[in-house]
Amino acid sequence: MGNVLIINAHQYYPFAEGNFNQALISIAEKHLKAKGYTVKTVKPSEGYDVDEALENHNWADFVLLQSPVNWMGVPWSFKKYMDDVYTAGMGGAMCNGDGRSEDAPKKNYGRGGTLTGTKYMLSLTANAPAESFNDPTEFFEGKGVDDLMFPMHMNFKFFDMTPMPTFMAYDVMKNAEPEKYFKRFEEHLDKNF
Repeated sequence: MGNVLIINAHQYYPFAEGNFNQALISIAEKHLKAKGYTVKTVKPSEGYDVDEALENHNWADFVLLQSPVNWMGVPWSFKKYMDDVYTAGMGGAMCNGDGRSEDAPKKNYGRGGTLTGTKYMLSLTANAPAESFNDPTEFFEGKGVDDLMFPMHMNFKFFDMTPMPTFMAYDVMKNAEPEKYFKRFEEHLDKNF
């Protein structure tokens, strides 16, 4: 079926221990293995080796990023991982520079990716309720989850990876409905893997 790299981007905070994100990862591991995928899970906040992380990305047919939304983005430990690993990957492991050439220095920026054929999925958890998205009168001013996570999508696009539909669990701190989201997540995995 293929190789799946699951990245647990959660960063521990006393008010957010990561249990919900870990539960989603456990569901994904069990579900994907049962379908015949080979699964490898990493947690950048616990440390990583840059060369091994690059090998993991080249090994993967799919990358599933499981992350809470922290301050409208990913947690700092995953951002550091991206700065370390993805920058090192620009030497050919993930892309050949930024895609431009000396002959055309103004063209093809972001087109040097070497992970062509690798798919990625964002699986996110947020304190924000679903109603705060896609409504011009609410906080996100009519923008959706993928608009909010545009920088993450561009990071993966830089390596020529292909997006899969994003999964989002809303309102997980104030009005948590874990069983509802666990069921939806399994359905999401079934539809996309």
